Amino acid sequence: MSAPGSDIRRQRVGNTPELPQGTFDMLVLKALSLGPMHGYGIGQRIRQLANDMLQVEEGTLYPALYRIEARGWIKSSWGLSENNRRARFYRLTRSGRGRLAVERSEWEHLSMAINRVMQAT
Repeated sequence: MSAPGSDIRRQRVGNTPELPQGTFDMLVLKALSLGPMHGYGIGQRIRQLANDMLQVEEGTLYPALYRIEARGWIKSSWGLSENNRRARFYRLTRSGRGRLAVERSEWEHLSMAINRVMQAT
Protein backbone atom coordinates (compact mmCIF):
# COMPACT_ATOMS: atom_id res chain seq x y z
CA MET A 1 0.00 0.00 0.00
CA SER A 2 1.25 3.53 -0.68
CA ALA A 3 2.27 5.60 2.27
CA PRO A 4 -0.37 8.08 3.46
CA GLY A 5 0.07 11.40 1.70
CA SER A 6 1.98 9.93 -1.24
CA ASP A 7 0.82 10.10 -4.83
CA ILE A 8 -1.60 7.15 -5.01
CA ARG A 9 -1.56 5.13 -8.23
CA ARG A 10 -4.66 3.10 -8.88
CA GLN A 11 -5.59 -0.31 -10.21
CA ARG A 12 -8.98 -1.54 -11.34
CA VAL A 13 -10.46 -4.81 -10.11
CA GLY A 14 -13.12 -5.89 -12.56
CA ASN A 15 -15.98 -3.38 -12.90
CA THR A 16 -15.45 -2.01 -9.40
CA PRO A 17 -14.09 1.40 -8.45
CA GLU A 18 -10.33 1.71 -8.70
CA LEU A 19 -8.34 0.63 -5.67
CA PRO A 20 -5.26 2.52 -4.42
CA GLN A 21 -2.04 0.84 -5.61
CA GLY A 22 -1.14 -2.04 -3.31
CA THR A 23 -4.63 -2.50 -1.89
CA PHE A 24 -5.31 -5.48 -4.12
CA ASP A 25 -2.11 -7.13 -2.90
CA MET A 26 -3.44 -6.73 0.65
CA LEU A 27 -6.71 -8.43 -0.35
CA VAL A 28 -4.83 -11.35 -1.89
CA LEU A 29 -2.72 -11.74 1.26
CA LYS A 30 -5.88 -11.66 3.38
CA ALA A 31 -7.55 -14.32 1.23
CA LEU A 32 -4.49 -16.56 1.56
CA SER A 33 -4.34 -16.01 5.32
CA LEU A 34 -7.44 -18.22 5.45
CA GLY A 35 -5.55 -21.11 3.82
CA PRO A 36 -3.76 -22.15 0.61
CA MET A 37 -5.72 -22.02 -2.64
CA HIS A 38 -5.38 -21.79 -6.40
CA GLY A 39 -5.70 -18.53 -8.33
CA TYR A 40 -9.33 -18.91 -9.29
CA GLY A 41 -10.16 -19.71 -5.67
CA ILE A 42 -8.40 -16.56 -4.48
CA GLY A 43 -10.54 -14.41 -6.79
CA GLN A 44 -13.68 -16.19 -5.62
CA ARG A 45 -12.69 -15.82 -1.95
CA ILE A 46 -12.17 -12.06 -2.34
CA ARG A 47 -15.54 -11.73 -4.10
CA GLN A 48 -17.21 -13.79 -1.36
CA LEU A 49 -15.60 -11.85 1.51
CA ALA A 50 -16.67 -8.59 -0.15
CA ASN A 51 -20.27 -9.82 -0.47
CA ASP A 52 -20.00 -9.65 -4.28
CA MET A 53 -19.02 -5.96 -4.18
CA LEU A 54 -15.64 -6.75 -5.78
CA GLN A 55 -15.08 -8.75 -8.95
CA VAL A 56 -11.54 -9.98 -9.59
CA GLU A 57 -10.42 -10.35 -13.19
CA GLU A 58 -7.67 -12.76 -14.24
CA GLY A 59 -5.80 -9.89 -15.87
CA THR A 60 -5.48 -8.28 -12.44
CA LEU A 61 -5.10 -11.39 -10.30
CA TYR A 62 -2.28 -13.31 -11.98
CA PRO A 63 0.14 -10.39 -12.39
CA ALA A 64 -0.48 -9.60 -8.70
CA LEU A 65 0.24 -13.22 -7.71
CA TYR A 66 3.54 -13.19 -9.67
CA ARG A 67 4.52 -9.84 -8.14
CA ILE A 68 3.64 -10.93 -4.59
CA GLU A 69 5.48 -14.23 -5.02
CA ALA A 70 8.58 -12.39 -6.29
CA ARG A 71 8.52 -10.35 -3.07
CA GLY A 72 8.53 -13.57 -1.02
CA TRP A 73 5.12 -13.01 0.57
CA ILE A 74 3.62 -16.14 -0.97
CA LYS A 75 4.90 -19.47 -2.31
CA SER A 76 3.34 -21.62 -5.00
CA SER A 77 3.35 -25.28 -5.94
CA TRP A 78 1.49 -27.47 -8.39
CA GLY A 79 -1.39 -29.66 -7.24
CA LEU A 80 -4.82 -30.92 -8.21
CA SER A 81 -7.92 -28.76 -7.88
CA GLU A 82 -11.25 -30.03 -6.56
CA ASN A 83 -12.11 -30.75 -10.23
CA ASN A 84 -9.02 -32.97 -10.56
CA ARG A 85 -7.30 -30.41 -12.78
CA ARG A 86 -3.68 -29.39 -12.43
CA ALA A 87 -3.52 -25.98 -10.76
CA ARG A 88 -0.96 -23.76 -9.08
CA PHE A 89 -1.70 -23.40 -5.37
CA TYR A 90 -0.52 -20.40 -3.39
CA ARG A 91 0.14 -20.12 0.34
CA LEU A 92 1.17 -17.27 2.59
CA THR A 93 4.76 -17.25 3.89
CA ARG A 94 5.88 -16.00 7.29
CA SER A 95 7.06 -12.83 5.54
CA GLY A 96 3.62 -12.53 3.92
CA ARG A 97 1.89 -12.76 7.30
CA GLY A 98 4.08 -9.96 8.56
CA ARG A 99 3.37 -7.88 5.47
CA LEU A 100 -0.37 -8.43 5.87
CA ALA A 101 -0.17 -7.14 9.46
CA VAL A 102 1.63 -3.99 8.25
CA GLU A 103 -0.83 -3.48 5.38
CA ARG A 104 -3.82 -3.93 7.70
CA SER A 105 -2.45 -1.39 10.20
CA GLU A 106 -1.72 1.17 7.45
CA TRP A 107 -5.17 0.61 5.91
CA GLU A 108 -6.95 1.07 9.25
CA HIS A 109 -5.02 4.29 9.92
CA LEU A 110 -5.70 5.68 6.44
CA SER A 111 -9.38 4.68 6.55
CA MET A 112 -9.86 6.33 9.93
CA ALA A 113 -8.24 9.56 8.73
CA ILE A 114 -10.35 9.67 5.55
CA ASN A 115 -13.54 8.95 7.52
CA ARG A 116 -12.78 11.79 9.91
CA VAL A 117 -12.33 14.23 7.05
CA MET A 118 -15.47 13.05 5.25
CA GLN A 119 -17.61 13.24 8.41
CA ALA A 120 -16.50 16.75 9.31
CA THR A 121 -19.30 19.31 9.31
